[in-house]
Amino acid sequence: MPSVLIFKETLLPPSETFIVAQMGALTRFSPHLVGLEPTTTGLPLADPPLLLSRSASKAADLRAKIYRRTGFAPVFHRRVRDLRADLIHAHFASGGKTLLPLYKSLQRPLIVTLHGGSDVPIQKTRNGVYRELAQTADLFICVSDFIRKQAIEAGYPPEKLLVHYIGIDRTLFCPPLRRADTDEVLFIGRLVEMKGCEYLIRAMGVVQAERPESELTIVGDGPLRSGLETLAAELRVRCKFLGVQPPAVIRKLLERARLFSLPSVVTWDGHFEGLGMVLLEAQAMGVPVVSTVHAAIPEAVADGVTGILVPERDSEALAHAILRLLGDRDLWQQFHSATQAHIDQQFDLRKQTALLEDIYLQQIT
Repeated sequence: MPSVLIFKETLLPPSETFIVAQMGALTRFSPHLVGLEPTTTGLPLADPPLLLSRSASKAADLRAKIYRRTGFAPVFHRRVRDLRADLIHAHFASGGKTLLPLYKSLQRPLIVTLHGGSDVPIQKTRNGVYRELAQTADLFICVSDFIRKQAIEAGYPPEKLLVHYIGIDRTLFCPPLRRADTDEVLFIGRLVEMKGCEYLIRAMGVVQAERPESELTIVGDGPLRSGLETLAAELRVRCKFLGVQPPAVIRKLLERARLFSLPSVVTWDGHFEGLGMVLLEAQAMGVPVVSTVHAAIPEAVADGVTGILVPERDSEALAHAILRLLGDRDLWQQFHSATQAHIDQQFDLRKQTALLEDIYLQQIT
């Protein structure tokens, strides 16, 4: 069986369960996970990865920074060469850039997945090493058509850009046999500007004035958490801040949620979402979505079919959409039913990973 070297600089934050799922769904390639350093709250892995530094520490962080600058780590490179991988698959443009010295040593085809805004606009102001990556890598997988268009504008060769959706594991993400009869709205994401949680809190103030039994649950952490907690208290919005939660808890929360909302926005410095995997997970669990017309979200959510999309930074429109789905149970049921076909047709993990392996085979034959 051929093998693929899966490279991610930091292994693996809680938001990157999709990398673990994609690796686990491979049937024609044996994966070897390689990175520079672990995170302190990393995802559990079935097999230990090959790392430049084995523990999360200040020394490991410094070593990773030095490696990013120099690409010099003979022992690490030798250990990676000993894996004898047939193919390299790096996640994120920064990972592809960091991997270039090792790629030149391995002399194997290099695929880089471009996941989101951090992969594309950054090249517009730091063209040097990214131009080298664009010229050197054999193929770039774009997680959405929107990302592909942005990558072309950023200077990536169009002939190297392929759109391929990451899938959702339908054995883990499927609707419960019985859903709790609640008016709970769920948010999952990092508490940063791009996720737009501020606008959801403001919208829930309007929603709860009309439906006092409704409640907002916020899962995730980040630099804006304290300010968002203050905003919720000032607006007297009833909500729970649960912090970062493991995947099993996430699924339990999706089982009882009536709606999922992620009102993403373009940030002041031009960053945006990729595809929004949590939007797909919610729909796979049968939860209709209220989100924004933002980046690739219209590819992930079928507006008017599996969810409602509103303009960015519009709390009033967000509140109206939430009230509409909470108040019309027939419409909610219609959206709930449509989520399954939507996910199965375009975002099933087994189907999408089989297509990914076809892409792998084309690179090594």
